[in-house]
Amino acid sequence: MIALDIDKNDRDLLDVYSQTVTAVAEQVSPSVVRIEASGSGSGFVMTPDGYLLTNSHVVSGAKRVEVTLHDGQRLPAQVVGDDPHTDIALIRIDAPKLVALTFANSSALRVGQLAIAVGNPYGFDCTVTAGVVSALGRSLRTKTGRLVDDVIQTDAALNPGNSGGPLVDSRGQVIGVNTAMILPAQGICFAIAANTASFVMGKLIHEGRIRRSYLGVAGQSVPLHRRVVRFHGLQSESGVFVVSVEPNSPAKLAGLREGDLIVAYRDHPIGGVDDLHRLLTEEQAGVGATMTILRDLKKQSLWVEPTLRE
Repeated sequence: MIALDIDKNDRDLLDVYSQTVTAVAEQVSPSVVRIEASGSGSGFVMTPDGYLLTNSHVVSGAKRVEVTLHDGQRLPAQVVGDDPHTDIALIRIDAPKLVALTFANSSALRVGQLAIAVGNPYGFDCTVTAGVVSALGRSLRTKTGRLVDDVIQTDAALNPGNSGGPLVDSRGQVIGVNTAMILPAQGICFAIAANTASFVMGKLIHEGRIRRSYLGVAGQSVPLHRRVVRFHGLQSESGVFVVSVEPNSPAKLAGLREGDLIVAYRDHPIGGVDDLHRLLTEEQAGVGATMTILRDLKKQSLWVEPTLRE
């Protein structure tokens, strides 16, 4: 009898999981498109009036971009803006009654939660794969040599053609933009975090490009021990771990080192890479600022003057 009860419980759990994935697939699939540009990729609708998100590497340099909707309709698309630094691009189509997706707050993600990818791998439209959020705060170097910070790692299977499609949670909200997989490894795939994508999308809609202040730091978001937070009176329980510092960069000239933890910039708490990106606006180029770091668990202040980088 016990074995039968366990089997029944397992079946019930599987039913709940299946119901969740099925419901999300039905909700999200109408918003996912196939993109034909330099190659083939995916994208998804973010506004009812035709703004779509995808990867920069899907449309970058393409002379012609064509979108195929869920119902098979093929439409020309215009590249509104492109940000290779985050591998995010914004395109627009002219079509009525588009179903838009919404962003989740990716800073609230937890390792182990459900992650569902929808895309068009190898031309197989609206393919759904499911897995979990495997890790957070990763850094990923793209094929162009650029380093993208605060990337989500997932084991939801991605293949060529999935690039630019949405990674969503159990509510069907976008937690990331699928961007890459590591071959020949299995179950190691990456997505640009939704908070980063949302910020870039807003800039591209209003300005068509992104201009940033540049420090020359590659980092990843990491939690801080509570004792360290209390001892130094920090306002955030996380910070940015410095993975590398580029030669002759503003960060290098300021004395920043690999292994440092950035916890504040211009008196603003830095809880992750997203926080640093938001502060390094175009207006901050050439303006000196105090950067607060932890080095060997000791708090220090560095004076840094970011430069302009497009």
